[in-house]
Amino acid sequence: MRPFREAVESGDHTAVEALLADDVTFTSPVAYRPYPGKPITSAILRAVSRVFADFRYVREISSADGHDHALVFTAKVGDKEINGCDFLHTNENGLIDDFVVMVRPLSAATALSEAMAARFEQIKQEAGA
Repeated sequence: MRPFREAVESGDHTAVEALLADDVTFTSPVAYRPYPGKPITSAILRAVSRVFADFRYVREISSADGHDHALVFTAKVGDKEINGCDFLHTNENGLIDDFVVMVRPLSAATALSEAMAARFEQIKQEAGA
């Protein structure tokens, strides 16, 4: 999933959004319910890019059929080091239709949750929700 990785690492939000299917589902590591749709997923990803510092992907794993990808990352949230993984599935058109994020440790996940909660009204506005 090199195009996605390169777009994220360069901060190119337009390119990231272009790689999302309209019916993408985003599953957050800190929210109970998944978020359906491209507008909310794009807004969440933009907000996360403002919350994370020193973000970088450290490993990429892909399935033999090329539809499933795991992108392992490191970053900082405030003074907390965070490790995580983006699990992506692409549809027949090569667009991301399922996006699941997992993070650790709990202290960093908590810091991420608090930082994102503080921005959630802005996220909803950006998404038109």
